Amino acid sequence: MKKRTSIIDGIVFAINVLIAFLLVMSCLSSYLTFQAIPVFSILSLIVPLVFGLNLLFAAYWIFKRKRKFLWSFIALLLGYLAFGPFYGMGNESEEVKDSDLKIMTYNARGFDKFGWSKDPNTGNEIVAFIKKENPDIICIQEHSRIRHRQLKQYPYRSETPYSETKSVQAVFSKYPIVSNGSLDLPGTANGIIYADIVHKEDTIRFYNMHLQSFRIVPSAKTFSDGEESERNYKRLISTFKKQMEQAKTFDDHIKNSPYLNVVCGDFNNTQFSNVYRIVKGDLNDTFLEKGSGFGRTYDLWKIPLRIDYILTDSNFEVISHKNFNEKLSDHYPVMATLRLSSEE
Repeated sequence: MKKRTSIIDGIVFAINVLIAFLLVMSCLSSYLTFQAIPVFSILSLIVPLVFGLNLLFAAYWIFKRKRKFLWSFIALLLGYLAFGPFYGMGNESEEVKDSDLKIMTYNARGFDKFGWSKDPNTGNEIVAFIKKENPDIICIQEHSRIRHRQLKQYPYRSETPYSETKSVQAVFSKYPIVSNGSLDLPGTANGIIYADIVHKEDTIRFYNMHLQSFRIVPSAKTFSDGEESERNYKRLISTFKKQMEQAKTFDDHIKNSPYLNVVCGDFNNTQFSNVYRIVKGDLNDTFLEKGSGFGRTYDLWKIPLRIDYILTDSNFEVISHKNFNEKLSDHYPVMATLRLSSEE
């Protein structure tokens, strides 16, 4: 019996070391600005799962009063230092002032114009949701141009130029848009647009980002079928590489921005990736400031992922952050309330 227990512990420990190693490699990969070992880029999608497994292994060895728990403990410590908290504790929101800005980002999936939801009223429900929440500025990814007719509360808007054969994005604003533009992202249907918006005496540049999409429909067959699994693996690696190129293009652009900056959008990657780290730079993540729970904006194989973000310059104080549960698109909307430090 003792020998069998020893064999089981040996197998558990071997798996434990592997899982701890994966978490450490995830930490290291997130700091690289290139794909050193492509397969490690994929780990950013499952970091919460790897965290959870390491917690279980640490608990197992502590229960058995063995020092082997240190393998997972050290990996978890490194993970925390590298990624910070990824579960928001819901810091108390402050009282909202009339001068504060309510910002929403939402991948609306074309307002369901291709009928993915099988409900012909979904597009109108998305419009109704936006009207109900009434953000001052909303950045929409996968927009449908005709929907501006239903969003009359926004006198100003900027959209992906008609000349660009890309998925349409839009910035709707209650405040004047004085200039706008888009970044050149070759070889993709995704894109980044920006709008310079005057709010009181300040001009704020709002970036609306939609980074490279995976174009993989999650299913049991996705990574179990031999040939399809290989194709999807190559597609994932190619997508991460393209996202990193796009993140660097954005980073070069924002460094030359003459204004205060707010970055919204669907990054198609998690906060554990080097793509997120490049885009975020010195910006503040509103979820990390005021969010609660996992901040889920997308479900992948029932794993709650946070891939939609609102990032701000340090000149803004984050008053509140909210993740919605409205299942009207394949993404969930996000909203934050911001206050300029000059208005306190």
